[in-house]
Amino acid sequence: MTTVTAPASSASNPGWFSKTEAWMDDRGKGAWIAAMVLGFIFFWPVGLALLFYMIWSKRMFNKSCSSRRMARSMHTMRSTGNSAFDSYKADTLRRLEEEQTNFEAFLERLREAKDKAEFDQFMDERAKSGKADADA
Repeated sequence: MTTVTAPASSASNPGWFSKTEAWMDDRGKGAWIAAMVLGFIFFWPVGLALLFYMIWSKRMFNKSCSSRRMARSMHTMRSTGNSAFDSYKADTLRRLEEEQTNFEAFLERLREAKDKAEFDQFMDERAKSGKADADA
């Protein structure tokens, strides 16, 4: 009886592309943008390819920074041994996270209000043009 073993998966042995992608992700959007600009400077198809890849993979528009920030915050939550400072740090981080959440909610309400105003303006213009067509 012969047993067949599956080849090692790419997750356990990532290739050069995955390693490079992870290295760039660790450095943030700035590294991706710098690589794209350098690609355009040295050989424009490379810069264009990086731009398309960043748009296609949604690296330019996702909130990957927040996931890195969470990983860092886990690192910063370690105790320093000074209970007063640890309490102050925890309170400050909690307050900052609350302010960020409130600000993001405010931005969402602002976008919704803008969308509603644009829609209302569209409906008013449509009603006026319909009224003008009926009069003519």
